[in-house]
Amino acid sequence: MNLSLSDLAPPLRWTSPVQIAPIVEEPQLPEAWWQTIPLDRACAVITTQTVAGHLADLAVACWGHLLIGDILPLLRFSDPAEAERTPEMLGKDVVQKLFSGVFERLLEPPSEPVAATVARPDKPLPELIDALFAALDERQRAIARDRLYASQRATLDELAQRFSVTRERIRQIERDLRDHVEAWLGGPEAVSLVAHVTWLRGRLGSAVPADDLAAAVPWHRGELRTLGIPAWRFVRTLLTGYEQADGWLIAGGADELREKTRQLFTDGPRPIGEAVTMVTQLGIREDVAERWILAVPQLRVLDQHVVPWPRSINEKAEAVLAVAGRPMTPEEIQERIGEDYSLVGIRNQLTADERFRRVDRNKYGLTRWGGDEYLGIREMIAREIERAGGEASVSTIVSNLTSRYDVSESSVRAYSGGPGFERTQRGWIRVAGTSPTGEAEPYQPRRDVSETRRSFRSRDGRWWHRVDVNAEHLRGSGSPLPTGFAAYLGMAPGGQLTAATPSGDVVVSWHNQPTMGSIRNVLADFKAGEGDHVFLTVSDGGELLTRYLPAAAPGMPPLNRALYLIGYTAPVTSELEGLRLIGARIGLPDTATRDEVLARLRERGDRDIVGFLGG
Repeated sequence: MNLSLSDLAPPLRWTSPVQIAPIVEEPQLPEAWWQTIPLDRACAVITTQTVAGHLADLAVACWGHLLIGDILPLLRFSDPAEAERTPEMLGKDVVQKLFSGVFERLLEPPSEPVAATVARPDKPLPELIDALFAALDERQRAIARDRLYASQRATLDELAQRFSVTRERIRQIERDLRDHVEAWLGGPEAVSLVAHVTWLRGRLGSAVPADDLAAAVPWHRGELRTLGIPAWRFVRTLLTGYEQADGWLIAGGADELREKTRQLFTDGPRPIGEAVTMVTQLGIREDVAERWILAVPQLRVLDQHVVPWPRSINEKAEAVLAVAGRPMTPEEIQERIGEDYSLVGIRNQLTADERFRRVDRNKYGLTRWGGDEYLGIREMIAREIERAGGEASVSTIVSNLTSRYDVSESSVRAYSGGPGFERTQRGWIRVAGTSPTGEAEPYQPRRDVSETRRSFRSRDGRWWHRVDVNAEHLRGSGSPLPTGFAAYLGMAPGGQLTAATPSGDVVVSWHNQPTMGSIRNVLADFKAGEGDHVFLTVSDGGELLTRYLPAAAPGMPPLNRALYLIGYTAPVTSELEGLRLIGARIGLPDTATRDEVLARLRERGDRDIVGFLGG
């Protein structure tokens, strides 16, 4: 016998020797004995049981997900039922017993001379296959051609009508044909074809593009004379244990192999060369490994790195930054993701998600990279003042900020002389409202909540903010929150507030501007859609309070539409009453005139309400 163990067990040919050697090394045998010496010699030195035991150890340790018929294809002929199970299902002892049985039968000397009917080894395999079907009648060959080996299988009814027999008769002929082929494969005439299929399993590995089967050898593309079909289509039926899915032939379960591939990259991006090596450990050939990676859902190749690619926009942005290894603009991240995500949605997620840190005016990095967070020019000036001990010269602040961030000198000087800062006796600046030691007074926004767009006061004195639901909210994106309303909730720059809801916490953070995290779960509870409204606030106990209003009916009168936008749905008797209600909701006294109400609404930016009031 000139066959080595790796000739009989295809996974030995595509598994790294680094994995194999520690499990099967034997001091009495040469290095890489499983491929350098014949099987009978190895068994004579260390016993057949030991060789079978080593192969069983490898099967359990490295190929537990493969069918054992793919590990040792001869099992498909000697024990077809067990060949459809995996080492994980059977356990090492049972697998060793099955392997040992195959080796013992293979090495058993023949008791009598081989019959003269054995096919000549040089006879072309297509001729062998044609000889198998030439002995059949025309009806049997038609059923084989149009049902057993067809790309578009004829139905039992179609064949029964064609040959004027019953469906059951067609089913019986089909069953007899399968038995005929299986019996032939177990005979001496088919030895060379069985050897070809064994070689083919080793070439294909655990996953290969389906077209690779036709291209494996030239005669696969040729036509079988007796059936009028490509030879590869018949050969495909002999590759039991392979599943065809999405243009791939996959040994074992396609879903299982895809999941095992994804698990290789759970720790983050890997260079493509390293990724290919990792994937070959699953039995996938090196020359198709990259194509397999691209075919696995939730994996993607970015800049010659394989990265996990889940559905969340946040995780995709994280993967893009991790591969780039440098801060990027939202526009760059959107381009790298290359999918239908709006720039606004990406920017909101970068602002709201703690995994990301804004490191420049329009650049974001990963928080785990460390470094200072960019908070906006005003807040950065305040931080420079704090680091200097409570006051600093404008020139020093300008120099520090323009050297580190993409901000202009004129912008820094303009903010330094604006609201929020004041001059000290020596001409430096400090944060307005602080003592010379830098101790700050409570944060005061430039606009009070009563001057803040879409913020309205209820009868109990509590202020609510109106969210006009859009596609970004429904997709789970975060959204900006007005400074005046965030300050009303007790927040200040750099702070964070967690509000509890029955469907999960909503986080409001204030970096460059106040940002509210995803409220998708809240909207889902209401079954809200685009154009609907949700009014929200936070209770003293930290609970997110919400009130839902569906989009206004198209025929609603303009005054009622204006009232609807402040959350008032009851009927009113006159425009005067409506204006009084709106004025009260935006912090004006009952005596406010129509012009005063309209003026306050314009100042706040509530132009939608002004429009319905005819102002």
